[in-house]
Order: sequence, then structure tokens, then C-alpha cells
Amino acid sequence: MARPTLEIADILRDHGLGWRDANAGHVSLEQLKVMSAIERCRTAALGGHVARCENSACGATIIAYNSCRNRHCPKCQGSAAREWLAERMAEVLPVPYYHVVYTLPAPVADIAYQNKAVIYGILFKAASEATLRIAADPKHLGARIGITAVLHTWGSALTHHPHVHMIVPGGGLSLDGTAPDASGHPKAQKERWVACKPNFFLPVRVLSRLFRRLVIEMLAAVHAQGKLKFFGTLAALADKAVFGHWLAPLREDEWVVYAKEPFGGPDETLRYMARYTHRTAISNQRLVSMDESGVTFKWKDYRIDGPGRTTTMKLAPHEFIRRFLMHVLPKGFHRIRHYGLLASGTRAANLAKVRALLKVPPPKPPEPAPAPGEPRVLPCPCKSCGGRMIVIELFLRGEVPRHQASPSRIGIDTS
Repeated sequence: MARPTLEIADILRDHGLGWRDANAGHVSLEQLKVMSAIERCRTAALGGHVARCENSACGATIIAYNSCRNRHCPKCQGSAAREWLAERMAEVLPVPYYHVVYTLPAPVADIAYQNKAVIYGILFKAASEATLRIAADPKHLGARIGITAVLHTWGSALTHHPHVHMIVPGGGLSLDGTAPDASGHPKAQKERWVACKPNFFLPVRVLSRLFRRLVIEMLAAVHAQGKLKFFGTLAALADKAVFGHWLAPLREDEWVVYAKEPFGGPDETLRYMARYTHRTAISNQRLVSMDESGVTFKWKDYRIDGPGRTTTMKLAPHEFIRRFLMHVLPKGFHRIRHYGLLASGTRAANLAKVRALLKVPPPKPPEPAPAPGEPRVLPCPCKSCGGRMIVIELFLRGEVPRHQASPSRIGIDTS
């Protein structure tokens, strides 16, 4: 993929200082750190390395500056996704996979913006509990399932739109050595794999009702514990009676939960997961242009069906930056989580058990790590001849590399 001509880093370098000054006192430390990281990403400010093609007849030399590796940086997510997927490849099972999405309604999203860690945590907990509980119900699947859940907080126009994407294998382990019989009642037998019905995971309406109830119960609980803060137009919600009145209509609204058709196979599942697990609020590929009057970017208007759905939007530079930084997560908040059979503590044992039941051979062991003293090899081959690129020099931030790059070879990132 060709490198975009316009990047988030360019917008922050050109307009970030003015935005910081205009919003002094209203910018979080985490937002400032994200801005600084993206502005410095893959520049001399972070240091880097020099690599040379091992083919002596070629000898192409590049200078590559280090990545910031901030999880909100669009340029750093490709390598992060590849590393994450390399770890997950051994966990994919030869069964259909389903994509389930839980979305918070707009009123809850409003208070989530002022209470990110608490409300996003509730979203994860309620969505996972609803899915695990309905799957375990003998009236539905009657099995313990595994879930990989990813938090996204944005809509296509960079608005605040918190929702969780779940990737779920189409089946699970029977509960406590039982499996449902023809009438749906548990029957004692050896633990076995319980598969979903063809092209059907779980009833969306049932999931939606339970998700709604769980979120409302959790909201009432954290409010009673004084864990929610309210500012501006929402300040009145700090009162218990007002908050209770605010919750009432949410009990009657329809909450958005949907499940997509199963994926084509393990390879397609991995590719699909990669598009969600390390996505940022907006990619550099969606940026169209920037001038003093605004930033133009591509977005999808989901109210429109057909080719007219993808169009462009122009925002003033400061408004664009505000919307982008709206999606900075609290420090230490995990946006990718695993539940049920895929929970970290028991994942390996559960997957081994499932593979045995499905008569699937164990995955190949990972490639051994390079022996100490072996030269570091870049993952991307030489663009001139395809040979391996060997790192011959490391330099720290502020230092000038001793070696020179081949013409047009400075700034290529491989870190």
C-alpha cells in the first residue's frame, strides 16, 4: 500500500500547538501524550536504525526512524496487528465464527464521555456476561463459549459512538459434562463440543434485552457508589432522583445488538479480526486534503444504501483534532479482552481440550527466537533485489547516524 500523502501527524504538527493553546486547562495528560507521540513518530526525535541489504552486489542502505508505538497512532497499528495476529493464529479453530456487536444508546454514550473508564468497563462486562449467559442457557446453546471483544468508541464521522465488537467461535464446551438432549434438557455424558445451528449463533432479541437490563443495573449501582461524575448540561444527573428518572425511558428503548453471518474460514477470520483489533478512530488512508480552512476526509453515511454511502466531510482543523482526541482511552484501559474459554488464565488448556474433541492436531510450535549474537533482520526485504535487510547501526534520539542512506532511502519505516 502506498504511503498516504497526508497523515494525522501532519495535521497535529501544523495545528496542534494552536489547539493546545486554545484548549489550555481542558486537555488531559493522556491526550497531550498522544499528540506528542504521533507528532514525533518515525522522525529523528525518536532515534532509529540503519539497515543494509546483505547482497553485496546491491548494498542498498536505508535509515529508518523508530515508531512511537502509541496505540492511538494510525501508523503504528499495522505492525501491532501483525504481532497480535501471530500470537492468535494458533488459537483459531476449524469452526464457523460469528461477529456480534453491542452498542450503547446515545444517552449512555453522553455520560460515557465524562466517565470513560467506568462506562466502557460496564459495556465490556454487560456485553460479555449477556453473551456467555445466553450461550450457557440449555434453551439456546447450552455451552461454555469463548469471546474476543474489542472496544471502538467512534463513528465514521469521528463522533462518540461506543460499541464492542465480538468475534465468537460457533460453539462451545458442554456444561459440567452435560449436553442438551432433543427436548433441550441437560443430559449427563462426557464433555463434548456443542456446535451452533447452521448460520445461527444466538437470538439477537434475547441478547439485546439482557444486555439492556445488565447495563441499566450496573449504571444504577455505580451511581449509588458515587463513581460517576457529571459536568455541564449533565450536572443535574448527580442527583439520585434525577438519575433514576433519566434511566426510566432507557428500559423501554430498543438497544442495538446484531450478529453477522459466519466468516468463510480460519484465514478469513484472522483477516477480519485484524481489521478490528488495532483500528484507530481514523486511518491515514481516509484523509483527503488539508488547508487553513479545514481537513477533508472520507466517511460513510450509514443512512444511505448503495454507492453514495461513502462521501467526504470537511471539519475545521481544531474541530478535527478535538474529535480525534475524543477517542483517547484512559491510561491502562484494555481495549481488547478475552472471555469464557478464551480467558487468559485457562485459554491454553481449554483450546487443547477443544482440539482434542474436534480431532484437530495441535498448532505448529512458534519459530525459535534468533540466537544471541545473530544480526537483526528487518521483516521487509530489500526493495531493490529482495534480499534480507541487516541492521548495521542503531542511533538514539538526537543522534546523527554514521552511515549514509542510498538515494531516496531516508525515512522508510521498518521498526
